[in-house]
Amino acid sequence: MSSNNSEIFDDKKYILHRIKFFILIILEIPAVFISLLIFAFFITHRSVLKNLQNQALLALLLANFIELATSIPMTIVFFYFSYVNPATAVYCTCWTFLAYSLAVIGEFLMATISVQRHTLIFQPQISQVPYKRYIVYHLPLLLCIIYPIVFYIFAIFLYTCDGTQWDFQENGCGFANCYFVYDKTLGTFDWAVNNGFPMVVIFMANVILVIRVVKNKLRRQQLVTWRKHRRMTIQLLSISSLFLIAWSPSLIIALIQQLFAPDFALQIQMDYITELIYLACLLLPLVCVGLLPEFIKWIVKYLHCGATTGNVVRPTTHNIPR
Repeated sequence: MSSNNSEIFDDKKYILHRIKFFILIILEIPAVFISLLIFAFFITHRSVLKNLQNQALLALLLANFIELATSIPMTIVFFYFSYVNPATAVYCTCWTFLAYSLAVIGEFLMATISVQRHTLIFQPQISQVPYKRYIVYHLPLLLCIIYPIVFYIFAIFLYTCDGTQWDFQENGCGFANCYFVYDKTLGTFDWAVNNGFPMVVIFMANVILVIRVVKNKLRRQQLVTWRKHRRMTIQLLSISSLFLIAWSPSLIIALIQQLFAPDFALQIQMDYITELIYLACLLLPLVCVGLLPEFIKWIVKYLHCGATTGNVVRPTTHNIPR
């Protein structure tokens, strides 16, 4: 009887992995394609990058593209085979390093962009002073990239153990890094500071931004023109909402597990909730398309030129009777 139950469980797990595999493939291919198109647009339209908000968006898209090209394919391979391939400790270590560092880079970049958007809208004069621009805008974005890499080099590569803790039958090798298994303090710090804190900042920054914009709009003497900065506000809210939707379920369940019940919704979390995080990476390029009207015009113009070229009527030659 137990053997039959085990086979049914394995069949359900295999079917679930296949469904996830096809969903990830369907989302991965257009995400990569759209990202490359956006990069080509930025390369051919350098003037667009004079806007600080577009510079920050490019940094976010670059980090996201690296995740699309490394960590996400590893996950896709796992769901295809239903086991880790190759099943080695070195592979698991590299996989989790890429997954953690790139995900946290994206979170920190999004949190920093959310805070910086306040300055761009309400104190744009700061960006006119070179040293203030580097301190307020460029340096924080750089730190968002450096900090996660340094942290996870220490936490994953330097915090070593015997390597027997990995689970090759689970996605991400069970995410059983040594510091998660043997150092609860460091593991809690990682979860709270590297995952939870950026999401709180993103949520609060967006709520406060909406309140400030509405209050400013209701004033008789508006300090900020709503139409002028509507695009920046909508851009921030759209991308932030994507991150919050992707990350919040996992973080809320993890918080309940930390404070009240360690096994709360554990199986649901492992089977479904964890994979929601991938949506932030896979859907970000698509969301950005709707927030770059210049990019859309460029694509439409390119397609129109191609269609016009294809519809050119060529003169036909007729055989002259002898």
